[in-house]
Amino acid sequence: MKTVRKVSWRLVLALALSLGLAASVWAQPMGKGKGQGMNLTPEQAGQIFDLQEKFHADTSGLRKQMMVKEAELAALWGAEKPDQTAIQAKQKELNALRDQMQEKMTAIQFEVKKIAPDYNMGRGMGEGMGSGPGKGMGRGPGGGMGSGNVPPPPAK
Repeated sequence: MKTVRKVSWRLVLALALSLGLAASVWAQPMGKGKGQGMNLTPEQAGQIFDLQEKFHADTSGLRKQMMVKEAELAALWGAEKPDQTAIQAKQKELNALRDQMQEKMTAIQFEVKKIAPDYNMGRGMGEGMGSGPGKGMGRGPGGGMGSGNVPPPPAK
């Protein structure tokens, strides 16, 4: 029974992620995505690409830590009797990691602006990992990395 429940949740999660990704693609205005229509020179495009790749490489460990903390937080919420003190402490740990990510994102945005002042980086360097508008790294509006809220799992 437990295996069936795990598989069911994985299917629901996969479907939700697929629908969320499809909705975010269609919600983007045509021609107004990350840097599109900005008339970047090939040199600017290459420099910005390199900065983005460096950002993703430099923050991979931080993103991993955030995902682990979110999983730990979800597990705390999923306990039969959630421990408020433990949940609040875990949330503070997660917020500290998010603050570090935001600092790194701000730094890279300044570097990009030096290369191409009119360049639009979209809704955050983590777009594609998904976050709500203006939230940077994350998984989509309302939940996941960058959203600031991890809802408790459904009752068993």
